[in-house]
Amino acid sequence: MFDKILIANRGEIACRVIKTARKMGIKTVAVYSDADRNALHVQMADEAVHIGPPPANQSYIVIDKIIDAIQKTGAQAVHPGYGFLSENPKFAQALEKAGVEFVGPPVKSIEAMGDKITSKKIAQEAGVNTVPGYMGLIADADEAVKISNEIGYPVMIKASAGGGGKGMRIAWNDTEAREGFESSKNEAANSFGDDRIFIEKFVTQPRHIEIQVLADKHGNAVYLHERECSIQRRNQKVVEEAPSPFLDEATRKAMGEQAVALAKAVGYASAGTVEFIVDGQRNFYFLEMNTRLQVEHPVTELITGIDLVEMMLRVANGEPLPFKQEDLKINGWAIENRLYAEDPYRNFLPSIGRLSSYRPPVEGPTATGGIVRNDTGVYEGGEISMYYDPMIAKLCTWAPTRVQAIEEMRVALDTFEVEGIGHNLPFVAAVMDHERFTSGNMTTAFIAEEYPDGFQGVTLPEAALVQISAAASAMHRVAEIRRARISGRMDNHERHVGEDWVVTLQGQDFAVKIDADKAGANVAVAGQVLRVESDWTPGDSIARVSVGGQVIVLKVGKISGGFRMRFRGADLKVHVRTPRQAELAKLMPEKLPPDTSKFLLCPMPGLIVKINVAEGDEVQEGQALCTVEAMKMENILRAERKGKVKSVKAKPGDSMAVDAVIIEFE
Repeated sequence: MFDKILIANRGEIACRVIKTARKMGIKTVAVYSDADRNALHVQMADEAVHIGPPPANQSYIVIDKIIDAIQKTGAQAVHPGYGFLSENPKFAQALEKAGVEFVGPPVKSIEAMGDKITSKKIAQEAGVNTVPGYMGLIADADEAVKISNEIGYPVMIKASAGGGGKGMRIAWNDTEAREGFESSKNEAANSFGDDRIFIEKFVTQPRHIEIQVLADKHGNAVYLHERECSIQRRNQKVVEEAPSPFLDEATRKAMGEQAVALAKAVGYASAGTVEFIVDGQRNFYFLEMNTRLQVEHPVTELITGIDLVEMMLRVANGEPLPFKQEDLKINGWAIENRLYAEDPYRNFLPSIGRLSSYRPPVEGPTATGGIVRNDTGVYEGGEISMYYDPMIAKLCTWAPTRVQAIEEMRVALDTFEVEGIGHNLPFVAAVMDHERFTSGNMTTAFIAEEYPDGFQGVTLPEAALVQISAAASAMHRVAEIRRARISGRMDNHERHVGEDWVVTLQGQDFAVKIDADKAGANVAVAGQVLRVESDWTPGDSIARVSVGGQVIVLKVGKISGGFRMRFRGADLKVHVRTPRQAELAKLMPEKLPPDTSKFLLCPMPGLIVKINVAEGDEVQEGQALCTVEAMKMENILRAERKGKVKSVKAKPGDSMAVDAVIIEFE
């Protein structure tokens, strides 16, 4: 086995590889840019080499700099992670030339499957069903429109060398095909150094299900079952699970066998993933093959008990697979939620800044028989940079059944503390409670269909509000007793804290009456009496409270006259007042936000790529006004209504902060 490996990546995947290498007794080398000087992967590795400025095209995807780091440290092999150079055949060739083992498939496999146009042709020749599309190279936007019309809208415009949702657009008409081609081409060039584009039919109401394969250098190949990845936003996966709630045994076997046949056809060796789209009748179509480790690999590891990174290292070392297909069983259910630095209340636009608080749930076995796993590359006090993918962590839970795995995930999300940046924790928490998800009835259109106007927050049901009201009133009582003790105003502090309160949350008032004892309190609320017990003390940011025999987990912050509480994706201001205070509070005027309707504000920190209008221009509703690039993605900002441009405050190349004015209208 190798003595030392270099990880040609950053963030959570670099940390993930380091953990397995450590377990195997292999020393590790990290590489880092200026922006990652203090990153977690740098701290975890045995050695670290600086490779350049923050932009990836000046550091992480510069092959010569990685080769130089290998030579400096004497690393015998390189694990590429995913993204960056992981599917770049030139990188694999450069390693081969340098006498260094690539922890991935052979160059010919990368070339055959890494290029989506070539892979589709090979799949067709191998008898695998493929989606109708145009496999040739597309010269310009006019040709893209012509081809799109021949295939028939809607179409998917994709970067040939793409991945991770980069360089992908869905077009429903000529205008979107033209704009999508340009944006996809630009994103592909910036992210992968390859701007080739192809177009295929977009299958409506599809499910995205992928098969994990593993092959060695001795001709052995197996599939490790499937992952359901249908909940996506902008073609980027958000929630994944294994197995799929939709597949039956016959379809699972057929998809797995096709995936293995394809891997063998290209002489594959290492971990890889064959992606399919599956329609409502369980017909499946080859989409692409990713010749690398997938972001969502942890859920496969949780249901199979196999460490895929370890297998990749052993295969690279020439070892045969230690198991056969019949040995690979599905054990339980696993779910992964990707935690992104993006603001769901601003249409999921990227958010950057310092993590003033980062406290994930405790990893390992849970009291209810499940498992929690959190793959991350950040730490409290660290910075989320504008230069890289906005992923913060991958939170995973396992349990014997899907229902239990979802419940484990709900509790884990309620326990996860992140402050200082916008993040999508509230959104994924809402998904975990959504009927379409819990029933397994979802497609890749789930987010677009269920949140057509973006995520507006969570409205909790009455039963949850009653539980929170009972918990908040009991917690308020504890805080009042503590305050009285500190002030020294009372001798018998508990006797002087009132019993009658009004809890206001989510626009509703709940009258409560507390009958406390040494162990907790009986709280009368909404026509019932709930027993409330907790070891919470004022200042704790997490409260585990038993309400009526059911344990709920609340994220808690102090506000004037009550608490800020977050539960199941809802962010609540919970006021606990005396009946008289509640009566007077209704008379207080509500502060209105400022009117920004005459301005186009930058919705995220980013770089102005293009300004489409000038002073004096008349604009129509839906017209493209400008393009802002953030975290490797181009975002086209459009006019919300008809108007006239008064002035343009920014120009291409300008770096913009959140809410900075780009255009002012008359």
